[in-house]
Amino acid sequence: MFSANGPFAWFKWEALFLDWKVFVGGFGYTILLSVFALVLALVIGIIVGICSTSQTKILRGIMRVFVEFFQNTPLLVQIFVLYNGLPFLGIVLSVTTIGILAVGVYHGAYIAEVVRSGISSITKGQFEAAYSQGFTYWQAMRYIVLPQAKRVIMPPLTMQAVNLIKNTSMIAIISGADIIFTAKSWSSTNMYYAPAFVVAGLLYFILCFPLTRAAKKMELRAQEQAAGHVREQAA
Repeated sequence: MFSANGPFAWFKWEALFLDWKVFVGGFGYTILLSVFALVLALVIGIIVGICSTSQTKILRGIMRVFVEFFQNTPLLVQIFVLYNGLPFLGIVLSVTTIGILAVGVYHGAYIAEVVRSGISSITKGQFEAAYSQGFTYWQAMRYIVLPQAKRVIMPPLTMQAVNLIKNTSMIAIISGADIIFTAKSWSSTNMYYAPAFVVAGLLYFILCFPLTRAAKKMELRAQEQAAGHVREQAA
């Protein structure tokens, strides 16, 4: 494997190191795509998640259809449909915009479920107490429910951010200049695939590992707080 002509031969790594700026560009593009897609996903997820707990049955039904549709169709298909379907409607978007929309909406559906579950973990008594103080439904959500649900929401929400970063690699199918497309494009010119994709994996690891660790720490903290609350009630 590490022989003079093997897939990981040193001269292939030398070629990669000489073109390191190419991979930095793909790394930066992935970060850009991830940030904007995550912002979109959070906006969609919070709105849909809150509406999924609404007292209006029709609204809950619409939100359920949205979540089920995007969760149960592959992201790759959604990207393909946007890229090839929108021009037939006279809508021409850049590859980056399509990537942000597709990844953002897809993960927005998953974040909506995280938010809904977090809200559902709060007892109805909290809503009743808020209503008794003259709060509206949305005011109760903003000032009473969501701040309490945050400790339940944050760990899975952080893991959704990790999944979102990894799923930006799907944009390579429509030639988005992300890490995967950069690795594929660079290696296709010289057939040095092994070093290129090892570096691609390491770059994703650099982005995802800190978030994964943060999610685990938040989960442990939430469990400790819950256990402390139970002990206080028992006392």
